[in-house]
Amino acid sequence: MKSPYLICGFPGSGYVGKMAVDHLIEELHAEHLADIYSTSFPPQVLIRSDGTADLMKNTIFYSDKPNSSGTNLLLLTGDSQPANPDSEYMLAEEILNIAVKFNTSHIFTLAAYITGVFVEKPRIFGTATDTDTIKSFSERSISVMDGGSITGMNGLIIGSAKLRGIRGTCLLGETSGYVVDAKASKSILETLLSIIGIGIDMKNLDKRAKDTETLIETIEQQMSGRTARQQTSVATRPSDMGYIS
Repeated sequence: MKSPYLICGFPGSGYVGKMAVDHLIEELHAEHLADIYSTSFPPQVLIRSDGTADLMKNTIFYSDKPNSSGTNLLLLTGDSQPANPDSEYMLAEEILNIAVKFNTSHIFTLAAYITGVFVEKPRIFGTATDTDTIKSFSERSISVMDGGSITGMNGLIIGSAKLRGIRGTCLLGETSGYVVDAKASKSILETLLSIIGIGIDMKNLDKRAKDTETLIETIEQQMSGRTARQQTSVATRPSDMGYIS
């Protein structure tokens, strides 16, 4: 492969990044490269769609079909993030060791930007380890983060990559944090694809995004009904009830 991009989709809030990378792996028919196991992953097995059981792991796939700029892809998806900081650093170094073997030129992590509210069109936020990438964000309507921090593997990977001279970018899709949010996954994947110069079929992710919209509408209706009942309850209380805990 020729100086591939590494795109990471770790499980996190709303499964925003993981769902986007899993869709990319599926649509590109990416090939399996390596499994990474850790004693810091939860002590359990996952039941796969074919009925088999597997220890929790991170997996790297590759696609040697070049994009418009002639770049190949390494694609990382995972069942879990490590449970403690030491293991997070160890996993990051292991992933970067693999990336270096292939002369990876740029690492992208896809994450969630949690707002606690439901939105019609999720915004995309971003940070990067070099100013040239930051300057390019405005071309794709990416809001530059100018404070705070990114915890877990999504931040650690690009920070560690910078120490090795590899560019890193974290894109974050706006999400409530309450649901598995395919709408945010679709938005973040569309932004990523515009950056790396790849076009793929989004039909399956579109369907999941519509399922997310239906779920959000149901939740909002339930919340609206609950609020109305609470307001009615307050309005009908006797005025001499005093303080009610």
